Amino acid sequence: MNILLIGSGGREHTLAWKLSQSPQLKKLYIAPGNAGTKMLGINIEIDINNFEHIKEFCLAQDINMIVVGPEEPLVNGISDFFTEDEQTKHIKMVGPKKNAAILEGSKDFAKQFMKKYNIPTASYRSFTKESFNEAIQFLKNINPPYVLKADGLAAGKGVIISSSFEQAQKELRLMLLESKFGKASQCVVVEEFLKGIELSVFVATDGESYKLMPSAKDYKKIGENDKGLNTGGMGAVAPAPFVDKALLDRIENLIIKPTIAGLKNENMDYQGFIFFGLMIFDGLPYVIEYNVRLGDPETEVVIPLLKTDIIDLFNAICDRKLKNINLIWDCHYAATVMLVSGGYPENYEKGKKIIFREDVNSNYSLVIHAGTKTDEEGLLFTNGGRVIAVTSFDKMLKHALNKCYNTIKYIHFDGMYFRKDIGTDMLKFIRD
Repeated sequence: MNILLIGSGGREHTLAWKLSQSPQLKKLYIAPGNAGTKMLGINIEIDINNFEHIKEFCLAQDINMIVVGPEEPLVNGISDFFTEDEQTKHIKMVGPKKNAAILEGSKDFAKQFMKKYNIPTASYRSFTKESFNEAIQFLKNINPPYVLKADGLAAGKGVIISSSFEQAQKELRLMLLESKFGKASQCVVVEEFLKGIELSVFVATDGESYKLMPSAKDYKKIGENDKGLNTGGMGAVAPAPFVDKALLDRIENLIIKPTIAGLKNENMDYQGFIFFGLMIFDGLPYVIEYNVRLGDPETEVVIPLLKTDIIDLFNAICDRKLKNINLIWDCHYAATVMLVSGGYPENYEKGKKIIFREDVNSNYSLVIHAGTKTDEEGLLFTNGGRVIAVTSFDKMLKHALNKCYNTIKYIHFDGMYFRKDIGTDMLKFIRD
């Protein structure tokens, strides 16, 4: 098959790495890709939201399948564009239609959806600039910390958690009245803060049935012991050691099954992946957010555990034959640690030279590129906030983590920063 993979981060490098292992793959193109995907396929400079240009490329290169990594093209309707066009409807599309991608595209819609189908989530209200005074009154009536969410896509920066009323009021004013996140914050969801332990759960679905994937524990805060600003993710481990069968059954019965049934009831055509961002409190799961694609950096620990040919999985999704496939997963733990640019998630510099010692790939780890690029001479440079993820595997989580940190010793760029405590809080859940 000729496959076009859309995206440029660590998620896409991981998917490219897995796709390249399939004997069914003929040619792999990545738009726009990064320095890592360049080693596995052909990077293509195309605007991922310019569907006409993507169409022209797909027809010229006889593309059989498109795999969409990031959320923005999905929310903008890339699946609809290709499946409704006579010239491209034969191309298989891994990613939901626009009316289903709104689960991530609008947090207000997602909340309404959860309420309608009795899916446990935090209590909330949504506000616009016209109801700003009501929003302030609502803040006064709930307990801190305060959670403010821009309704639309805001490049992962649209969630504000404030510990004081004064700060929350200021942020709400910036979002609603001063367009802090542009159109994304024309509507703001204010919700109750949920305490507990976060969990990432993924399913693949063809719109009828679903397949559960390994759970993951993500680490969002920039600082150790989960301090500081939120990021796109500083690391992850999979499967999450605290998830037992009883909890998994509750997640399936209270959240996953009602979600799949709700999508079908709403005629939301969904062929792809659903990310459930959960909070576990007192043994009960609550939905923090939906994503309509694989998460990052969770992809870097979940997808490498898949032993089944990933093209078989993608075909089953697109052909609505998911119930007929048996997914096989490695029994090892996977851990990933993200190397980021100094200053991230705020201001940081690009263009720092990345140096790998020659034996970096001999340390039982997978070096995944996120924000990287090469120059004309083939030298490697930083090109984003999150630069490289180092993923390692072992039957014991502590050994997988040790392999990550040992491999990191072989990588260097100016200002390189990483958390040194990824996964350590999970070790208490494991009995040797």
